[in-house]
Amino acid sequence: MNVHERLLGIVERESARLRAMGGPSLTDRPAPGSWCPKEILGHLVDSASNNHQRFVRAALAGELSFPGYVQDGWASVQRWAEEDWGVIVDLWTALNRHLAHLLGGLPDGAWSASCRIGDRPTVTLAALAEDYLRHLEHHLAALPR
Repeated sequence: MNVHERLLGIVERESARLRAMGGPSLTDRPAPGSWCPKEILGHLVDSASNNHQRFVRAALAGELSFPGYVQDGWASVQRWAEEDWGVIVDLWTALNRHLAHLLGGLPDGAWSASCRIGDRPTVTLAALAEDYLRHLEHHLAALPR
């Protein structure tokens, strides 16, 4: 199964689970300095937004040099813990469905585009997309079941 089909499968499976979640526990932090479920999903919205830019720019230019992002700063500035859960879920679902659509339509040559994010080692667009899926699954597993 290719990356866009795997991403779409994750979205279809997880969006129903996420929509069923609710209540005050969405703002509970499991430990001091950690993110609550709203912030975790908000972080995944940020990740989808950043990776959308990366995927498109790499495909168009054949290479990419893009800054990293300060994830705690993004979470703080956007105040994910104060946002409506349904809005966060809708954003996450729509962005990832679009990313699956985008990745599914990339020409074969785009997958070998050279991508450098911040001070991380250079990888291909294919490796960047795989890393995106790993990151997504890692954080989704941290959300309450």
